[in-house]
Amino acid sequence: MTVLILGGTAEARALAAQLHERAVPVVSSLAGRVTRPRLPVGEVRIGGFGGVEGLTAWLRENGVRAVVDATHPFAERIGTNAFHATRAASVPLLRLARPGWQPTGDDRWHWADDLDEAAALLPGLGTRVFLTSGRQGLAAFADLDPLWFLIRCVDPPGQPLPRAHEVVLDRGPFRLDGERALMTEHDIDVLVTKDSGGAMTAAKLTAARELGLPVVVVRRPPRPSTTETADVAAAVEWVLKQ
Repeated sequence: MTVLILGGTAEARALAAQLHERAVPVVSSLAGRVTRPRLPVGEVRIGGFGGVEGLTAWLRENGVRAVVDATHPFAERIGTNAFHATRAASVPLLRLARPGWQPTGDDRWHWADDLDEAAALLPGLGTRVFLTSGRQGLAAFADLDPLWFLIRCVDPPGQPLPRAHEVVLDRGPFRLDGERALMTEHDIDVLVTKDSGGAMTAAKLTAARELGLPVVVVRRPPRPSTTETADVAAAVEWVLKQ
């Protein structure tokens, strides 16, 4: 009986490695949105399932005994599809989600419910923006002509983009000294990020705090309620009990 792990996150890769060590058959499913993804050990499939019906059929056809949704906190669609498909196929589901970031007393955070709200906040906060929300959804910032954007993403973004911008292609983990230097070199006065959580990209928040910069943080979208853990070891134990 196979375990399906959804997502290409660091947590998903760690879980696949630990289950592989215990000789548990695992299939890791990646969305395929990144050109050169970091691949987990074991069997990997890339691409969508075809919605709830397609995922339900796949679970049944492949004798899946359990599903772990370890997708990115903002991968709302696949998370919702997994919730409904596992119930339709009578397969247990666990959400493995890293905790969100928490501000300290020295942070100047401004929360937004989505990228549109984040864009609306920017004109009152700064003019040179470090935009680290990923390459999807950049159209929300395309009409902010008076502002300049340093856009960082893993793969080249599509159009539309803000008129005044520079794109840097890079992926974490990022170091504090590098983030501080990048913001200083480009005269950044406001940071935009999603509440992705985790240590790989958290250095930008520390750099912004040290530089006294405001940060616009996009809240995580809601997910259907299911069994959840933030700990890979706990996820391993959950799988072994199914």
